[in-house]
Amino acid sequence: MNSRNSQVHTHSDPKVDFYDSTYNRFDDSIYCEIRREIWQEDFGQNGWITAQEQDQFIQWLSLGSGQRLLDVACGTGGPSLRIARKSGAHVVGIDIHRDGIRVAQRESARDGPAGVATFQLVDAQGPLPFDDGSFDAVMCIDAINHLADRTRVFAEWARVLKPGGRLLFTDPAIVSGLLAKDEIAVRSSIGFFVFVAPETNDRMLAEAGFQLTRKADLSEATAQVAADWHAARQKRSAELTRIESEETFQGQQRFLNVTARLAGERRLSRFAYLACRNEASHLIPAASQHCK
Repeated sequence: MNSRNSQVHTHSDPKVDFYDSTYNRFDDSIYCEIRREIWQEDFGQNGWITAQEQDQFIQWLSLGSGQRLLDVACGTGGPSLRIARKSGAHVVGIDIHRDGIRVAQRESARDGPAGVATFQLVDAQGPLPFDDGSFDAVMCIDAINHLADRTRVFAEWARVLKPGGRLLFTDPAIVSGLLAKDEIAVRSSIGFFVFVAPETNDRMLAEAGFQLTRKADLSEATAQVAADWHAARQKRSAELTRIESEETFQGQQRFLNVTARLAGERRLSRFAYLACRNEASHLIPAASQHCK
């Protein structure tokens, strides 16, 4: 099955303002309270990742001082900064959202992590503004489902990685059960989405010259985060409705509710993938190469 046949694209109407509304009000006390209630440790996350997950990812990537990590779709930069503090690695965060990068640059100047973290406004769907072999690792958390041309994206990630470099990404849009049309519409209401069959990423990684070394189902934790997020917002419904508008508030609540239900029932799963770029050219078939 080719990638076009194994992917389902959907557009819903109306769209829900999720990223822009969050980035524009990142430091508002009510959103800080919500993050602390959901995750306990507030490091500026705006997705499904937890501190425990990120600590595990740092270990998987073997990050340390002197290494360079590219964080694709870094958002407001909080997770990138935490990685820099924890590992001592130099982190370069890129995102297409101008307000997200603005917050990230401000937080980086204020934070002063042990490692160096810098942030750039970049469209991750196009050619990346980095030389070949610039990074020891590439990370993309819960954003690959927003990138339309996965073949091109994987090729760019392979290009900017050093031979033997490591790639870690999470995909929260793995179709692992029956989905109704309205469920797909709500789940993709916050923007462009690509849904994939369970083995699509495995195959496409191999075709791009990566060797998959680890794959983990994170759906249960995702369902819990989405449910907690929905509950924390619902408790503050009056104030959030005033800030966001009734339409935006209700749209985000529907999105979180459906995310929690589909992930909890394992009908739309979230997986983490750890792979390494093969030592030889990424155009050589993966079966003929070996990673360190």
